[in-house]
Amino acid sequence: MVRMSAEERRESVIRAAITEFARTGYHGTSTEAIARRVGVSQPYLFRLFPNKQSIFLAASERCLLDVRGIFEAASEGLDAEEAVHAMGTAYQRLIAEDPEKLMMQMQTYVAVASAEAAGDHEFGRSVRAGWEVLWDSAHLALGADPDETTAFLAYGMLINTLVAMGFPAGHRVWTGFYDSARPGAEQPGAEQSGGDRPAGDRPVTGPAEARTCG
Repeated sequence: MVRMSAEERRESVIRAAITEFARTGYHGTSTEAIARRVGVSQPYLFRLFPNKQSIFLAASERCLLDVRGIFEAASEGLDAEEAVHAMGTAYQRLIAEDPEKLMMQMQTYVAVASAEAAGDHEFGRSVRAGWEVLWDSAHLALGADPDETTAFLAYGMLINTLVAMGFPAGHRVWTGFYDSARPGAEQPGAEQSGGDRPAGDRPVTGPAEARTCG
């Protein structure tokens, strides 16, 4: 059997940590559960990461990096208006195919808020730094327009909330979004709901009315 390098083990830990933290949050996840998922001992886990907090931060940073990566890939070579649709579609695809990325984001916000409330401001500093890089990336793709960037990210947070709460694509709460920013009809829970028409049957909203992000 081929032995994994320390870097490969580290990658395995980050992937496992995203899965575990996405399901049970920072306080509800044990390092034992992460080690068990990776197939290593806890002592070996702590040779790769000094503590649980560092594992969580690495998982959070990877999540933000992946979101930034899909934004940059989707928007490459496009003008700001085209980039909005491309990034919206790419983000919906990401959270449909890998819902743990969405839940890890949500758990990250909870963990940072909890730490801030407890007076631990260092915990969130790394997360905020990663989020700033994500903001900068979206900002450039949207023509360095602060209003467009704010709207884009604000709608992205609403998308996170609606998807996490399980609203299907045909529900009226999605009416104000571009079609590209709504859950795809092929996604779980995208069936028609509450008598609303499927999202694809509604007119697309205008540029000033809807933006999307991660």
